Amino acid sequence: MPSHVPPKRSSQIGDGFGINSDLPRDPYLPWNRRWWTRLFDAGFKWVRIGQYENSSDWTSWDWVEQKRGVFSVPQQVDDYVDSLVDNGVLIQVQLLYGNAMYTSPSGKLPDVSVPAPGSFHNPDRSLYSIFWPPKTPQQIAAFNRYAQWMVKHFRGRVSYWALWNEQDIDYWNPVPNAEEYGRLLKSFVQTVHETDQQARVIYGAQADPSRDFTQRALDSCQCASGIDVYAYHTYPGYGRNLHPETMDSGAYQKESPRALRQLVKNYAAIRADTPFFDDEFNAIPSWKGSDESVQAKYVPRGVLYNFAAGVKTFVWLLTAGTDGNEYDDFGIVHGLTNHENDFMPRPVFAALQNTNALFSDTQFDPKIEVTHVEPPGRLRGDYPFLAYGFRSNSGKAIVAYWLAGQSSPGNVFPQVSSAVRLKNSGIEHPVLIDVVSGEIKPLAWTKGTTDTLGEIPMRDSVMAIADQSYFDWAVLPETPSSLNVVSNVNSLRLTWEVHEQSKGIIVERQILDSSGRDWQRLVKLPATATEYTDSSAPRGKSLGYRVRAFNDAGESAYSNIVRISW
Repeated sequence: MPSHVPPKRSSQIGDGFGINSDLPRDPYLPWNRRWWTRLFDAGFKWVRIGQYENSSDWTSWDWVEQKRGVFSVPQQVDDYVDSLVDNGVLIQVQLLYGNAMYTSPSGKLPDVSVPAPGSFHNPDRSLYSIFWPPKTPQQIAAFNRYAQWMVKHFRGRVSYWALWNEQDIDYWNPVPNAEEYGRLLKSFVQTVHETDQQARVIYGAQADPSRDFTQRALDSCQCASGIDVYAYHTYPGYGRNLHPETMDSGAYQKESPRALRQLVKNYAAIRADTPFFDDEFNAIPSWKGSDESVQAKYVPRGVLYNFAAGVKTFVWLLTAGTDGNEYDDFGIVHGLTNHENDFMPRPVFAALQNTNALFSDTQFDPKIEVTHVEPPGRLRGDYPFLAYGFRSNSGKAIVAYWLAGQSSPGNVFPQVSSAVRLKNSGIEHPVLIDVVSGEIKPLAWTKGTTDTLGEIPMRDSVMAIADQSYFDWAVLPETPSSLNVVSNVNSLRLTWEVHEQSKGIIVERQILDSSGRDWQRLVKLPATATEYTDSSAPRGKSLGYRVRAFNDAGESAYSNIVRISW
């Protein structure tokens, strides 16, 4: 039995949880710094891309079509997508926002789109703002030409396409309009499905769980049968950091995600098996009544609370691009602020790494029953006991439990314990897992029982109970990062960083030409190697390089890709 939860990498997971991420960009999110590869090391199976830190991304309409009828993405965007795919991550892309060449309210439309990289946010009602959406038939047709190009270009790599982001607030100028969104959605559904029959359409995530907006949008769309996923966002008590379970009990007054899902499930023509994504969720350390210890507790609670309800969560976000207007508040890995903690993980990162390892590739099992003795009177009512049983693909049970109340900054919570009884779990040799710290400790059934645990700790963070045999996955090495390449007179010199002991490093090279894009393994190096000189690089070619580590269990994810024309 390990002393701490062993990590699972993205490539080891069939289905799991998600993260949002901006695409790399210099100088604020350089690909050769260690943040992107942490996504794979932490075991996130899904990623949501398409926003560019409060503005637009290279996948947005204003970037992809900068001249009328001419669609393209830079080579690095293909590299970023390939990096996700090759490292075992499933992708959803948001297609958004407007394009000044088509959607500006100006009487004189520009001949080119000049996208801005960051630093602005809704509401932006400037003349050529990207938040003017397509509304007329001509504008909608133009948007769908962009959507068609994107779906076709990334076919086989991206299968999930979301329309817009938070269309129910002022990312839709001049004011949100459910009927307008529904009309755009109708044509979008048809365009995506006709372009790629394997593609899936996501109803773009609402900022608030407003049933009225959804009802009106679907009524206007008349395309409910073509919606493959319904998405929404939850930030309970935005700015105040209410505990995550309040999403269904007061944070949104009369509305709630639970009520919203019920409306969607009962809507005529919606397929019964339509999945739900909570594709933005976080608890922010800088908000009132919060800090990083609160975030580390709340985010796993929110992920597992959703998971038990059949909802997949995408945490916002991997690393903040600090040229936007949100500073470094939201990332689970610090952004670039020119301090010593640049690109270092917050405590919530390890908590999510543990959550991904323990609960990915499990399913909620309602047959597992969990009962406990009520906590002391001073906690009763304010801290209800929540417990959910899950079962892995191999049939092994794991139970998550916590006291669902408001956490206080400073990681302070009274020492509380209770007896717990598990029915139908099949656990023989129980262990206790602290999901935030990852610590694992052995437990023992109360004498004379095989289902009752005496006084075990109750926390305002997720604890878990599993069998000693639960940790049956191989531990792959962490990903090398910070790959760079420089040219010398007759060779190319690669350098990178390694982050733990492995058995060696693999260097791969790609030659970009008409013959293909295949990667070829150049060499295996000792585990301590942090550089390599390629003296066989062909001249007159565009070359790519990437590296990965390996051990007896297998291979890590790939590093960032570097390119050079030689």
